Amino acid sequence: MYGVAQTNVIQPMAPEAIERVRMLESQLAELPQVEIDTHHSLHGGMYARTITIPAGVALTGALMRVATLLIISGDADIFIGSKVIRFTGYNVLQAAAGRKQAFYAHKDTQVTAIFPTSAKTVEEAEDQLTEEASQLLSRKQDRNFQGELICQEQ
Repeated sequence: MYGVAQTNVIQPMAPEAIERVRMLESQLAELPQVEIDTHHSLHGGMYARTITIPAGVALTGALMRVATLLIISGDADIFIGSKVIRFTGYNVLQAAAGRKQAFYAHKDTQVTAIFPTSAKTVEEAEDQLTEEASQLLSRKQDRNFQGELICQEQ
């Protein structure tokens, strides 16, 4: 059930796997919540959203209805389909629509999803990304940044 990243492709998830993530999501909702910054960029017909998952934090993502490039930089376990895969370092993944991931960060980990869009606003892009846009942390927490440089001190 556990593995080390050996692929750069994430396939759509089976309904049973998505349901497992939904069950985890309901359990995590009972725990103290951590504020997560979301950095947004709309540029050149592309939308990118980046979050930083602090070390020791578990979270679930929205059910994606579009394919994205998914960039993971850090050290995190990600539930993908029927197994958990650990991603370390810098990874660029081809991620299909029809997935709902769960993440656990061993170290602070940045996750960026990028997809083509004709959206004119972040809200339009989020609505295109998922039917669960109202559940996105960017909508539930006031921790949004647009077009700002993301830097981490070494």
